[in-house]
Amino acid sequence: MNVITTTQDLAAFCARAADHPYITVDTEFLRERTYYAKLCLVQVAYPGEGEDSAVLIDPLSEGVSLDPLIALFRNPDVTKVFHAARQDLEIFFIDYDVLPRPLFDTQVAAMVCGFGEQVGYETLVRKIAKSSLDKTSRFTDWSRRPLSKAQKTYALADVTHLRVIYEHLAAEIDRTERRGWVEEELEVLLTPGTYVVEPDDAWRRVKTRTSSGKFLAAVKTLARFREIHAQTRNMPRNRVFKDDALLELASTKPASIHDLGKSRLLLREARKGEIADGILAAIAEAKAMPPEDHPRVDNARDKLQVNSALADLLRVLLKAKSEDAGVAQKMIATASELDEIASGKRDGTALRGWRAKVFGQDALRLCDGKIALGTEGRSVRIVEL
Repeated sequence: MNVITTTQDLAAFCARAADHPYITVDTEFLRERTYYAKLCLVQVAYPGEGEDSAVLIDPLSEGVSLDPLIALFRNPDVTKVFHAARQDLEIFFIDYDVLPRPLFDTQVAAMVCGFGEQVGYETLVRKIAKSSLDKTSRFTDWSRRPLSKAQKTYALADVTHLRVIYEHLAAEIDRTERRGWVEEELEVLLTPGTYVVEPDDAWRRVKTRTSSGKFLAAVKTLARFREIHAQTRNMPRNRVFKDDALLELASTKPASIHDLGKSRLLLREARKGEIADGILAAIAEAKAMPPEDHPRVDNARDKLQVNSALADLLRVLLKAKSEDAGVAQKMIATASELDEIASGKRDGTALRGWRAKVFGQDALRLCDGKIALGTEGRSVRIVEL
């Protein structure tokens, strides 16, 4: 198996790959003990059957720089194919300041082609490539060297089968003229803000049922401190303190090390040193925050006046439309988005772009009383009024 450990060999491979219309890419990484993912292996393949058409790139080797690969990622003439690309793209954006373009995500494409919601790679290998995967190496430590033969075989399969899957899905998308649908969905993955967690916004990730301004102020300052501490030391945020401890601290608002010692949920390591100092400073900042600066939870959804009967009709329409189009229902609209439409909101994603053509336009006609729904055998049909 071809394992690349030098920049010279990587440059030679990337030069050959640049002559092809696409490459398939996957990564293996570790994240259990760090804030940022540690890249351990990159798998790349280009079209062809030869052994040199698929390689494993070892970024942990001292003799290799990924610069040739990054240049290939920026090549506009070569499509970069991933499956469920978000975590892979985050690594390349954070570590190398690049988002591969043009991009094709086979998970997104599979949903557009009717393979269901969040379809897994193994399913596509079985249904499209007519093969199977040996998953025994899936959760191994990819940072250890040397890699075993089983690890290499598993890793290469993630990009060799992907060639067959990509060609099948790309042909189907072109046949159904849905390439624009896929590109519309990929815009989120190609937006840098998708991969940046701003410390000031970290509190929004913490689930709480309390809308008290004073409480949320403490949640915000504590979450900001935790995020900054985790980022600067490259450690998981839960190793600083977990969400349940954060909520306890926001409620009890400790003012001293002695008070921290009374916490039931705070780890021992967090009751002293830099973390303890950061907690107390965050609580003090929250207490001093003027009421007009307190964060507020968006309760707009709770105040929606949902027409429940109309929402039920929209669900029936969505099911019928998704079956007609061969697209997963949740990819078109979620249950909450249907409730918003039934309450009178008209700015949701289900009413824009390709979704409007598949579902949104008829959804609005249903809301306006211009169409009704009937049945014909087992099918739902639209009745013009």
